[in-house]
Formats: sequence, structure tokens, C-alpha cells
Amino acid sequence: MKNAIMMMLMVLCCSMGSMAQSAADKIIGTYKAVQEGRESKVKFSKYGDGYRGQIIWLKNNKNSDGSIKTDVKNPDKAKRNVPADKIVIIDKVTYEDGIWQNGKIYDPTSGKTYKVEIRFCDAKTLEVKGKLGPFFKKVYWTKL
Repeated sequence: MKNAIMMMLMVLCCSMGSMAQSAADKIIGTYKAVQEGRESKVKFSKYGDGYRGQIIWLKNNKNSDGSIKTDVKNPDKAKRNVPADKIVIIDKVTYEDGIWQNGKIYDPTSGKTYKVEIRFCDAKTLEVKGKLGPFFKKVYWTKL
């Protein structure tokens, strides 16, 4: 009887760990992001101990001269030649209690980086909140 109870406890503990992992992995996938008329697709993937969001498609990804847009406003000069459709915009977010946080969001239109907090509003809508002190801005992305 003791062995059966011990076995059930072990199974329960293992399944709880995998449930927490699968809840955290819910963010993995591709999202349509529209901000101020600019459309892009952002792909979230597991990266190191957290998650990362990288632009994988950008509508109107060319400059008026036909050249590919790059990350020209990045404060890191080494990253200014990264194509605009390959920019990592969310990095090092970790999952806790339904929220991905403790990471950064990069705004390639200004070259600035902010703290970020991400959560699902519903099964297909991601609320992405960039924060600077008491100020914040929310945008909503749709899972594809």
C-alpha cells in the first residue's frame, strides 16, 4: 500500500512539472503584430532559460531605393546591418503564474529597449506591455 501511494505521489509530481512546462510553452508560435500601420510577424521560441520573439516577416521590408530595411536605429552599431525581418524584439522572458516577464522588448523604430510583460487575453490574443518606470504601452498580437 505504501509503495502504491509513493508511486502515485511521484507520478503526480512529475505531471505537475510537465504541466507547468507546457503552460510556459504556450507562447511558442507565430503572431501577427500591427502597430501604427506597420505589419509584421513575430515568432516566439524557447531560447536558453526563457523565450525569445524575433521578427520573421515584415510588410514593406524595402526602402524607397529598393534596398532591404535594416536595424539602423540600434544603439549597438554591430547590429545596424541586421535585416528588419530578422530583428530580435523580445528577449529573455521567463514564465511565472500566467505571465512572461523579466525580459526586454526592443523597439526598432526608436532604438530603445524597455521591460516587458506578456500574457494571453484569450486563446489567440497576446497582450504585450512595454514598461518604463510607471509608464507603459500595450499592444495586442494575434496567434497565427
